[in-house]
Amino acid sequence: MTSPLSLAGKVAIVTGSSRGIGSAIALELANRGAKVTITYSSPKSDEEATSLVNKICALNNGSDAITVRTDLSQPSAPAEIVSATLAAFGPHIDILVNNAGTQVTKPITEITADDYAYVFDLNVRAPFLLIGAVVPHLRAPGRIINISSVAARAGFKNLSMYCSSKAALEGMTRSLADELGDKGHTVNAVDPGPVQTVLLEGISEEIVERQRVATVVERRLGRLDDIAQIVCFLAEERSRWVSGQCISASGGYMMY
Repeated sequence: MTSPLSLAGKVAIVTGSSRGIGSAIALELANRGAKVTITYSSPKSDEEATSLVNKICALNNGSDAITVRTDLSQPSAPAEIVSATLAAFGPHIDILVNNAGTQVTKPITEITADDYAYVFDLNVRAPFLLIGAVVPHLRAPGRIINISSVAARAGFKNLSMYCSSKAALEGMTRSLADELGDKGHTVNAVDPGPVQTVLLEGISEEIVERQRVATVVERRLGRLDDIAQIVCFLAEERSRWVSGQCISASGGYMMY
């Protein structure tokens, strides 16, 4: 059981949080009392983002939420997100969850430079630049949590760009944990296994079924809340002695 309102007074940013894992993380942070900036990129997600804000406001527990629609693949987006967060919630940020991500499923012979930029600009450059924009406002002990994937350590056919981008995110996590640790901040990554999301629909049924069968806990796909609970633990004070770690949130599919 979590402590009630264990994140009361905290300010969080969760990228890619209008739906899926990001939405579940944002809602759980708010359940624990945090004020949350919800970011997303597509106008098609306006309704989902507004619905999430309404759910958070209905908690009536001191939490709050705003939305920022911006394209994180653009270098200007991090400053926009930070500026909106500070304007809404005050001069400090406590928690950053880099959840937004994308993939392209292609064999190596068909990958173009544009494909590479599409994946790496969002999966790697955006977290890197957003962390840089947040750190000057990060109140110690700050919590930075990067959503990676078991794909960072496993090779999947036709997903070379996705796998390598998540491996890069894990390298970033370890380096920044060392760099920011003196100030009391922690930096960790959470590596979900297969979770039933829109992103999973872009992966072949053969790969997904192979992963499901290899998941030792109940031989099932992950649920959104399975991931949100782990992320929100890392956002809390009680995770203070965990940093530079890439935690396999996969029901035992991957054992590090």
